[in-house]
Amino acid sequence: MKKWLCCFLIITSGCQSFGSLEPEQKPSKPPVQVEEPSSEAPIPSSETKEQEELVLEERFWNQIEVQNGVKVIINPDNILALVNKEQQLPADYKPADLVVPNVPFTFKETDVEKRHMRAEAAKALESMFTAAKQQQVLLYAVSGYRSYERQQQLFTFEVQRLGEEKAVVAVAMPGKSEHQTGLAMDITSPSVQYTITPAFGDTREGKWVAEHAHEFGFIIRYPKGKEHITKYQYEPWHLRYVGVKAAKIIYEKQITLEEYFQIVKKI
Repeated sequence: MKKWLCCFLIITSGCQSFGSLEPEQKPSKPPVQVEEPSSEAPIPSSETKEQEELVLEERFWNQIEVQNGVKVIINPDNILALVNKEQQLPADYKPADLVVPNVPFTFKETDVEKRHMRAEAAKALESMFTAAKQQQVLLYAVSGYRSYERQQQLFTFEVQRLGEEKAVVAVAMPGKSEHQTGLAMDITSPSVQYTITPAFGDTREGKWVAEHAHEFGFIIRYPKGKEHITKYQYEPWHLRYVGVKAAKIIYEKQITLEEYFQIVKKI
C-alpha cells in the first residue's frame, strides 16, 4: 500500500511539474512602419515634361480669314504667326513696336526700315550677338523688317532676274514674307564677305548660330532637307524669333515651324 501511494505521488507530481512550464516564447513581430506621404511634389518624368511643353495657348495659333480666296492672318502681332505660301499677312500690316537693335549691320544707312525689328526680337538678337562675340564669333545683321511694298519690289526684281519659277523659291511674294512680321533678321559674317549665301552655314559663325540660336528664341526658319515642307530653299542666314520655349522644341526635334504646329496641342 505504501509502495502504491508513493508511485501515485510521483506520477501526480510529474504532471503538475509539466503543467507549470512556461509556454514557448514566440518572437514578437516588428512594429509596422507607415510611411507618411511626402509633402514634396513628384518630379515629372521626361515624358510628362515633354507633354507639358507640347501645349500651346490658343492665342498663339493663326486666326485665318479668307479674303478674295486668300488666307489672311488676322492676328499678325502673334509672335508665333505662321507665315508661308499658304497664309499671309494683311497688306497694310506694320508692327507697332519696331525698334533698331544695337548690333552691327553691314550697311551705314540709319533711316531705313530694314534696320528694325519688333522690340522683343531686337532684345533677343542683341543678347545672341553679345554671346557670340564673347566666343570670338562675329555676326552682322543684314535685313530685318520689310514692308509689303518693299517685298513687292524685291519679288518683281527677282522675277525679272531669274524668272518666276526660280523666284518663288528664293523670295517670298508680298504678304508672305516673314520679314513683314518684324520677327525675322538675315545675318552674315566676315568669313563670307558679309554676303547672303548658303555657304554661311558651313562657316564657324554659321555653325555657332545653328547650335545656339534657340537659346535666345530664334530658329533657322528654312533648314536644309526641309524644302518640301517650307517650300523655300535652304537659308542658314534667315533667323526667325519664336520665343525660347518654341525654339527649344523646334531645335531639339529638328523640325520646322510648320511641323511644330502639327505636334503641339491647342489649349
